[in-house]
Amino acid sequence: MKKVAVIGLGNIATRHRHNLKKLFPGIIVFSMSSSERVLSELVSDCDGYLANVDAIIQEQVDFVIVASPATYHLRHSEKLLAAGIPTFIEKPVTASFDDAKKLHEIAERHATPVAIGYCLRYLPSAKIIKKIIEDKFIGSIYNVNIEIGQYLPDWRPSKSYRESVSASKVLGGGALLELSHELDYAQWLFGELKLVNSVLRTSSELEMDVESLADIIMINSAGSLINIHLDFLQKKPWRQCHIIGSKGRIVWDLIRNEIIHHTRQSSDIIFSDPGWDKNGMYTDMLLDFIAEISGSDNNCVTLESSINIVSLIDKIKETSQCLGEVQ
Repeated sequence: MKKVAVIGLGNIATRHRHNLKKLFPGIIVFSMSSSERVLSELVSDCDGYLANVDAIIQEQVDFVIVASPATYHLRHSEKLLAAGIPTFIEKPVTASFDDAKKLHEIAERHATPVAIGYCLRYLPSAKIIKKIIEDKFIGSIYNVNIEIGQYLPDWRPSKSYRESVSASKVLGGGALLELSHELDYAQWLFGELKLVNSVLRTSSELEMDVESLADIIMINSAGSLINIHLDFLQKKPWRQCHIIGSKGRIVWDLIRNEIIHHTRQSSDIIFSDPGWDKNGMYTDMLLDFIAEISGSDNNCVTLESSINIVSLIDKIKETSQCLGEVQ
């Protein structure tokens, strides 16, 4: 890797620039503002600004990371894919199913490598959970309860949450899109998901024009019922998946990077590494995408699977019950 461009100047773009410099000493990293504005000084781990996507293409970079707001993803990616430049798109792939379909048509037509940034699949315990399910360690799966909650004002303490992408409908915010990691890993672990019911709510506490709570009930082809709860309100971060099967219960704590198996006889820790380096997920994800570019074996999150997630989110928004505002 000699030259890479990163579109966007937010937290995730900053992380990617830093990791590129760490992984490839001597690499040239260009930045581009999502809005194409010109800045007076360079941001961290950046060797220069490029004004727009056309300038990125002219620079003949090795690949591009699109870390702009989701509503910009189609606009920023379509020319890159048409030019044959490998493109890594941060989650969600787009903010709408229509945009995702257009992106898929372009990628297919030009056979350009593309992957989506659902980093939780690279969590060490995630790989173990995947094997546990594939090996039927827990037997037949009856129910799955997935929950994530984190207080939105604490996400980025240096700026007001009201000015963030997460709180903006125009930029693709809201719990469904911002916390779609849970939808992605549910599909990855349990297969194609069919929507049964959903409820979206807002909160007077946050005063946003997007949903701050989402509760979703789905079912997979094996008849397992999957309940997913997403919220921007829990003051203490919480991220767990409970799997109830014929051979016990699995509790997967994604924050602690820990898996516990509960049976009638005992509770056994299958895996625990709470001191893990969170940044390893992101570096592994980048290296996996580089493997895809080179034609090597990889586990990149595909465009097709991510389009399924956006389609599911569109269906949830179209059909969900709206119970109004939580006081």
